[in-house]
Amino acid sequence: MRQDGPVTQAPDPVAPRGPDGVAAPIPVEALPVPARSWYQRPALDVAADLLGALVTARSPEGDVTIRLTEVEAYDGENDPGSHAFRGRTARNAVMFGEPGRVYVYRHLGLHHCMNIVTGPAGRASAVLLRAGEVVQGVDLARARRAAAGVVDSDRQIARGPARLTVALGLDLSANGADVTEPVGDLVLRRRPDGPRPPHATGPRVGVSGDGGDATRFPWRLWLTGEPTVSAYRPAYRRPASRNSPQRGATPA
Repeated sequence: MRQDGPVTQAPDPVAPRGPDGVAAPIPVEALPVPARSWYQRPALDVAADLLGALVTARSPEGDVTIRLTEVEAYDGENDPGSHAFRGRTARNAVMFGEPGRVYVYRHLGLHHCMNIVTGPAGRASAVLLRAGEVVQGVDLARARRAAAGVVDSDRQIARGPARLTVALGLDLSANGADVTEPVGDLVLRRRPDGPRPPHATGPRVGVSGDGGDATRFPWRLWLTGEPTVSAYRPAYRRPASRNSPQRGATPA
């Protein structure tokens, strides 16, 4: 049984939000679905254009749509913070495939995180979806999150990459899904190209070593003034020892 009926209106994903935090409504299904070629660009360019986009996950329980407010770019072999920095593995194989596919991985055996593959096939790059605002299926998303942990407010439902994936009801079974299919179970929609919404940039969250260098890689991007944007945290560094090299969380 579907928990939430179909929602035909959602906040305009790129329009400025007023003092009350509400943007002009727009039909979700009226927004176009970018073609695969749209993702065949540098990860950082795609990341900036994903801010304000809408990601919808369909399931027998109902549909959940999230407006993206925070993302991070990762550039494969050129990026020491990327899973693909040292080449192709069974885990990251989707990143070397065609753009517009979803790369889902399990972090520390606890959480799932979702990325969208960018750039030409054969050259791994991706954008991590870090946070967003649930604009459709809020009750279902909240119930999923409550089953996984404490939710103290609706702004926390998809505030962070693991929470976002839980809210959408996704896990490793979504690895390789195609977000360019309008009738698919996982689809991304956005307004046609126009002025990018106001956003800020900074160091990526939890990335250690050279990949966490804020000067070289200020590749975390977020919509300014958004309460759903996650808090910045540097990489965890273990006490130095000869047997325990420093390490941190590395997203895509």
